[in-house]
Amino acid sequence: MTIDEQIDFLRKGAVEIIREDDLRAKLERSARTGKPLRVKLGADPTAPDIHLGHTVVLRKLRAFQELGHTVIFLIGDFTGLIGDPSGKSATRPQLTREEIEANAETYRAQIFKLLDPDKTELRFNSEWMDKFDAYGFVRLASRVTVKQILERDDFQKRLAEERPIALHELLYPLTQGYDSVALEADVELGGTDQKYLRRSHVALL
Repeated sequence: MTIDEQIDFLRKGAVEIIREDDLRAKLERSARTGKPLRVKLGADPTAPDIHLGHTVVLRKLRAFQELGHTVIFLIGDFTGLIGDPSGKSATRPQLTREEIEANAETYRAQIFKLLDPDKTELRFNSEWMDKFDAYGFVRLASRVTVKQILERDDFQKRLAEERPIALHELLYPLTQGYDSVALEADVELGGTDQKYLRRSHVALL
């Protein structure tokens, strides 16, 4: 495929590409150097099964795979302990590590119904997050402002309605963003609720 054909192929089913010029430049660089892009999709194992919403982005991940790029399915076993606040009007109940690990095993089995296991990196964000000490985490937090975190629509709504936001929920987008740094991702797939994170990477939403 030409670069234009690849972008048309990847655009199908995507609400938005942030930013399309950046995606084009990265695809051109990949074609020029022969080095595949690293494309990341993360999911927290907060339920026993992958649901229909996951299959939408998994199919997009498969599209990158068909174009010859490296795809990474990230199981958020660390962020799952926090609980994704997306779209929530109240703090989510926290799961135990045992519950997270049990759900992660089902995710591991189910994703390969759509992805080629021989061409997929399966990673867990506890690989790097468990290595942080308090000092390291404070240094990481110093790179993000409270204003940036509160750009999330769900946080703004809860503040306006005077609903509580637990401090650990504010740490969720911070750890989620660091996952992409740790994985050296070129492209990220996600929902529109995650737009505030897309500062330095191309994202398909």
